[in-house]
Amino acid sequence: MRKPTALILLVAALLASCLVAVASAAPGKTRIAYAPARIVPIPASVPHEPGDMVDRRIVPNLRWLAKRFPIYVTDGYSGRLPGSGRHVGCRGCHVRGSDHHNGLAVDIVALNGSGGCDRAWRGITRLARWAEPRQNRPRAPFRWVGYDGDSGHGCGHHLHLSWEHAAVRQFQIAQWVEVFPVRRQAVAPRPEPATPPSGLKPPEGPPGGAETEPVGSSDGPRGGVSASRSSGGISVRGD
Repeated sequence: MRKPTALILLVAALLASCLVAVASAAPGKTRIAYAPARIVPIPASVPHEPGDMVDRRIVPNLRWLAKRFPIYVTDGYSGRLPGSGRHVGCRGCHVRGSDHHNGLAVDIVALNGSGGCDRAWRGITRLARWAEPRQNRPRAPFRWVGYDGDSGHGCGHHLHLSWEHAAVRQFQIAQWVEVFPVRRQAVAPRPEPATPPSGLKPPEGPPGGAETEPVGSSDGPRGGVSASRSSGGISVRGD
């Protein structure tokens, strides 16, 4: 059998590099979604724990992610449902000011994982690197990404994804949410920076140094910084 020529090898290398670039590329320029919003159950097309809910405007993004990465959502909205007072999500798992309290964050583990950082987590690690190519420099539209290097997060523990959004109080619906565009998703251009509503307080993390997420802001910098870092150990979950 003839050995592959140098030209064939070169073409194969170019194709491989193109595939990597496509896989790591953002799905498109982000937009601001103003569509009427409410907290809704996560659809069956996105693997998740029973009862998990999120802001309906990020559901199309979750579907897109679920088609490309082996995700399993363990928590979305956490708190009292607006208008009903019924509590959904994990109680006491998230810091004050967490985007979980507005339905704009999800905690993710590996689908069919065994509970440790095994082969099943390779896809979650790819997703984390796609969402945050550099530590504390998340790709739009993500507001905060918690994974390796963030206390209480990482391979074998969980991945946290937050979407950028307007300033908003806890357990309320944000006026707008930044999303990457998919079909049948109502979007509009980004508005001029607005003054955050009064009454917002800085996030307060629990003792022990679990990370604090940024409070919603229409004009603040993207990306949060953990209150503490770990180079390998995992602390109590508190995003």
